[in-house]
Amino acid sequence: MEITKGIFQASQNIYQNNKGSLLRTVIYTIGHFAIAITVLMLVADVSFKVALTDAIVEPIANSIWYFILDKWWTSKSKNN
Repeated sequence: MEITKGIFQASQNIYQNNKGSLLRTVIYTIGHFAIAITVLMLVADVSFKVALTDAIVEPIANSIWYFILDKWWTSKSKNN
């Protein structure tokens, strides 16, 4: 019970401290899924299944990169 309570509290702290970045990251990721599927199907002429797989894997890596970039960017903006 103590471990669960600690994990829940830590998750809440992470969310509260990163709310803006997390929201922007989620919105970016959803948009990226849709754009990647559409582009792959139209330009590369791949099946929906292949496009969907690529559209999920690649944006996850991009969203992690974006989150790191956004945290770095906002930390530099606060210092100015």
